[in-house]
Formats: sequence, C-alpha cells, structure tokens
Amino acid sequence: MGVAEDMKKLFGEKLELNIYRTDSEQALKYDFKSSTNVLLDQELIPLEIATDKSRMKDFLSKKLSV
Repeated sequence: MGVAEDMKKLFGEKLELNIYRTDSEQALKYDFKSSTNVLLDQELIPLEIATDKSRMKDFLSKKLSV
C-alpha cells in the first residue's frame, strides 16, 4: 500500500485511490489470482510496475498526462 499511497500524494486529485481486500465485494468480480492487484481504469497493471515507486510514477505520468 505504500506505493499506492505515495502515488495518491504525488498525483492528488488526478488519481482516485481505493484499497480493497481480495475477498471484498468490489474485488470479487475480477477473479484475482494473487493478493496484490492494481487497476487503473479497470486495466490490471503488472505487479512489477505497481510495486515499484519509480516505475509506477513513470507509468502514471504517461497515463494521466502529467
């Protein structure tokens, strides 16, 4: 959750952050295969990007046109 929270601080209102457990109602519809999953606009982000602060910042900068 550290990377996600850091990205929320960095991108502010351009990024809506929701954190759910894999057994939550919101997560069940995705049929996740692991306990850590990150979505942006319903698209699954590769774990090697989502868990790396630098790579996630670069990824979001491109996606959010910052």
